Amino acid sequence: MRIVTWNVNSLKARLGRVEAWIQAVQPDVLCIQETKMTEEAFPHEAFTALGYESAHNGEGRWNGVAIISKVGLDDVRAGFLDGRSDPDPDARILWATCGGVRVATCYVPNGREVGHDHYHYKLDWLTRLHDDLGANTNPETDPIAIVGDFNVAPDDRDIWSAAALEGLTHVTPPERQAIERLIDLGLVDVFRQKYDQPGLFSWWDYRGGAFYKKHGMRIDLVLASASLATKMDFVVVDRNERKGEKPSDHAPVVADFLVA
Repeated sequence: MRIVTWNVNSLKARLGRVEAWIQAVQPDVLCIQETKMTEEAFPHEAFTALGYESAHNGEGRWNGVAIISKVGLDDVRAGFLDGRSDPDPDARILWATCGGVRVATCYVPNGREVGHDHYHYKLDWLTRLHDDLGANTNPETDPIAIVGDFNVAPDDRDIWSAAALEGLTHVTPPERQAIERLIDLGLVDVFRQKYDQPGLFSWWDYRGGAFYKKHGMRIDLVLASASLATKMDFVVVDRNERKGEKPSDHAPVVADFLVA
């Protein structure tokens, strides 16, 4: 099963690229973030024409997540089921079961700046994800893939310069500890299961020629349950999709699992 996460930074602006990429790469499950579309505007028909089912959680101008699958799309749920009565105010998470794997596509809040209300919202959001997983799944034994733009670089291997980014969001200890808490549930960062070296990124700022200077971060993650991670066969960042005309600032992360 080929599971992919990709922050497309506006599906309307990049639908043609996404369609062409799907035809070339043939993912079984494509998890998209930052669709920036309403429910009514989401192009379900375009994905149906390619042989896929699709589900979307969107609000329009910002945010928006989708799961596109050709191996089934069951038990679709938006938001959190973590015992709290207050819903997430943004369209940032969508769950579905695809080919027997419980998948979540996540667009974690950016945080803006350390100490900002949005930073505290980010930390709370990650806590809610942790609590939802703990209450409704067994990440050690259930086949689970929690993927998306986490807006956190797990450690210094995942950033181009610790000195340049010191004190900024995405790299602070509380953010990284929130990711570690997810992993402590029994999840595995499958990219790091295969690659140990630094300098392997999934996001590069549009400004200042960051892509060509290799000034990036690895913030797009595939977190698989321990049982699913043992079946991981291949994982790669498709850097070619960060090139060309009007790319997203994120590249897709592709992970193949030997699932019967």
